[in-house]
Amino acid sequence: MTQIKGRAVVLGASMAGLLAARVLAEFYPQVLVIDRDRVIGVRTSRRGAPHTVHAHGLHARGQLNFEDLFPGLLQELRDAGVPTGDLGEMRWYFNGRKIRPARTGLISVTAPRPVLEHHVRSRVASLSNVKFLEEYNILGLTASDDAAQVTGVRVQHRSDNATPELLEADLVVDATGRGSRTPAWLEEIGYQRPREERVKVGLAYTTRHYRTRPEWFDGVQSINPVASPAHPRGAFFGQVAPETCILSLTGILGDHPPTDPTGFLEFARSLPVADIYEAIRDVDALDDAVSFRFQASVRRHYETLTRFPQRLLVLGDAVCSFNPVYGQGMSVASIEALALREHLRRGAVPHPLAFFADVAHAIDTPWEISAGGDLDFPGVEGRRTVKVSVGNAYMARLQYAATKDSRVTDGFMRVAGLVDSPESLMRPAMVARVLRHAVRRPGPGPSWLDTAR
Repeated sequence: MTQIKGRAVVLGASMAGLLAARVLAEFYPQVLVIDRDRVIGVRTSRRGAPHTVHAHGLHARGQLNFEDLFPGLLQELRDAGVPTGDLGEMRWYFNGRKIRPARTGLISVTAPRPVLEHHVRSRVASLSNVKFLEEYNILGLTASDDAAQVTGVRVQHRSDNATPELLEADLVVDATGRGSRTPAWLEEIGYQRPREERVKVGLAYTTRHYRTRPEWFDGVQSINPVASPAHPRGAFFGQVAPETCILSLTGILGDHPPTDPTGFLEFARSLPVADIYEAIRDVDALDDAVSFRFQASVRRHYETLTRFPQRLLVLGDAVCSFNPVYGQGMSVASIEALALREHLRRGAVPHPLAFFADVAHAIDTPWEISAGGDLDFPGVEGRRTVKVSVGNAYMARLQYAATKDSRVTDGFMRVAGLVDSPESLMRPAMVARVLRHAVRRPGPGPSWLDTAR
């Protein structure tokens, strides 16, 4: 393995930062990971990552990449009681209809996000050349006199009377998430901000946990009524531990699930399928409901800049923050981490613009899936291209066909899991299967409340 001299500093100890640190440790004699929170040994949601209390999944491509970076992680999680299962065998509902299950061979891991981070963080912290600096505020970057390259980062411990410190670095990786300050830091040293692309969804998650009853899931890992334009309220109801399950209700465009017990239950009752409401209506939750709001998916196009300082990279949500209902964030971060590994294998500090070009390529498909899917909702703000409109029209047909044909389910899950490209769904054999069941765009399935009347 080619060694690169000096020290790499990672800003942020959430999943993207941990994956970056794991890769950097193969090439740098010293890697520092800086976070504003205490993170080592933490298995619960923390102040700097409030979204982690809600439902998360590590699906398909992400699971495979994590196993590459952390051999044996899947078995370690299973031994710890984390549920795993086939992505295609979950109970999925699209547009109010249940699709046919399919054994895809693609693994879904539904650990609580803080638990998954704990296992990954413990693996990274065990590396001899990785050190974590906890409870530090990140104040800004330092650069050379001509601003051609970043030379370090200014930090300050969050304790009383602490003074700013300068950490010199031969490479700085920003993995601080949606709130990344790199665009502002670039302006401060004379560079342009990247162009931003936004899709405003006005999403909120509201979550509670329950003690699992075996009859609720009937052998499946989770029950997922996915939001659609006709049924815009959605949910993830899944097992996260041997005796614990999570229910995250979702609503968009300001139609947010309430946190009071009565409102929460009524929102679950309004879902197009009865499964979740029937399960929870007569049981007590293990905790109070908490809510998290996500206003817009944001993509920062660093790859289009013509100038960028050397020795600075950005990845994870700091580059692209996806609508979390699609479960793509951790998988995309793992793809970007492996792209970072390929650049480092060339034996030098990666050239930022070349790296951003590869990151953009990694983001293109999941952005097309999630942002394009959101634009099928009439009230969502964003640019609707002909490709988006045609893609959504075909996807509605494909999802209906999946209610009749498990081979369609298999193909769909391979794309949703970022294993196959969307183009695979346009192959003649797949198109024939889809059009066999849905020549025209099908209408929505009825709500269970309508059929119960």
